[in-house]
Amino acid sequence: MRQRIVRLTLVGGVVLLALLLLLATCGGGPRDGGGKDGAAAGTAKPVPPSAGQVTRLTVPPQYTTDRGWEIIGSSPDVAVSHATGLLAYLERTDGNRYRLRTVDTATGELGWRGRAWRPPDPPHYPRLATVAKGDRQFFVTWSYGKAGDGLSPASTFLALDLYDVTNGNRQRVEVPWSGAPDVHTAGPDIVVSDAKANSTLVDPVTGEVSELGADELKYPKGCGACKQLTEVHGQTAGGLLLGGAREFWVRGGWFSRNVAPKDTDRGSGVVTSTTPDQVLAKWAPAKKTERAATHELWAVHDAATGEVLVSVECHKPAIKPGHYPQAVLSPSGDYLIAGNLAFDLAAKQGRCFEDEGGAAHLTLATATDDGLAYGAENARDASEALSGGGLPVMMDFATWSTERLSRNARLPGTETTGVGVFRWTDRQDRTHLIGYPRTG
Repeated sequence: MRQRIVRLTLVGGVVLLALLLLLATCGGGPRDGGGKDGAAAGTAKPVPPSAGQVTRLTVPPQYTTDRGWEIIGSSPDVAVSHATGLLAYLERTDGNRYRLRTVDTATGELGWRGRAWRPPDPPHYPRLATVAKGDRQFFVTWSYGKAGDGLSPASTFLALDLYDVTNGNRQRVEVPWSGAPDVHTAGPDIVVSDAKANSTLVDPVTGEVSELGADELKYPKGCGACKQLTEVHGQTAGGLLLGGAREFWVRGGWFSRNVAPKDTDRGSGVVTSTTPDQVLAKWAPAKKTERAATHELWAVHDAATGEVLVSVECHKPAIKPGHYPQAVLSPSGDYLIAGNLAFDLAAKQGRCFEDEGGAAHLTLATATDDGLAYGAENARDASEALSGGGLPVMMDFATWSTERLSRNARLPGTETTGVGVFRWTDRQDRTHLIGYPRTG
């Protein structure tokens, strides 16, 4: 029962424990939903003051711990709708079942909740993200596994649940799949791939499923490298985004060779990460130039046209990374970070954080609309930085300067409606989500 406790308080207030338990198990509606398509209303009324207090963590000075809200026992993954200010998380219920719940980040009040369901075997927390198509936004959960009665061979499939952000209306889509799937949710469709050239598209609005094989990819003319190690990287508004051993293209749209940054090898482009509107790519400087042997150029491309929005040079790493850092946007989309890279898209400026010898010690994890980014020195990746690894650091886009924070400071995993959302795990291995408002 404790793992489903939801605590929504203002520090200094006093809430009845019985009401807290009622909110967590009932959510203000029927036990298993009750709204249309399994959506149920959460508590939308102020709750009595509580005897408990929101846990106070050490956080960056831009946030206050004097007030806020706290959720205990949430999933590792969360998703945020900046348009509505809702944060979605999963809670585990009896019998390895899971329920999607939402909270208003500005007030800490529970929003709508979904009907509890059981994922494919083996049961585990499903993944969770936000996807947008047109003017509609959805929270999407997905899990991969088997279904069967234990008496006959079970087939493997990917189960996706799509929830309308505004009201929680849900539709289930099941896609037969062999092998662990790669799921891309940058939109506008959900792209499921085999980490190679085959993919399936799921329309989040209609739930329609369509398959696209390697023989339908429309390789660019004269690009031999495009047919080597071909991989689906996601989708843009113009079509599927694909890449080969080198060079990349949008199916039926633009080709990297035609949009290569100035003074680079036009045939060297490699996609490293995507957002709904941008493609982050790595390029080699033009051959026979002074920096060709020692540096790489990182460029942010407009996903619709391929146009280079901003670029920056970095030293080549001594050891090629096993995977590239994921690009992360600030809520407004003005700032983009990825590992030791930072870009001010509005000012069309970028910075690569490395020492004089070219070593990268800084990993950025979160960007906010007030022009700040948070990360850590000596952390392997953003996930480790957010989990408390490394030395916490704040970076200011106005000056491109970094400042070390308190050694035990926790970093916001995301920020929306002026509230930073922090995560930590207690001694009972329960995940806590805590919302602290920005000071001032």
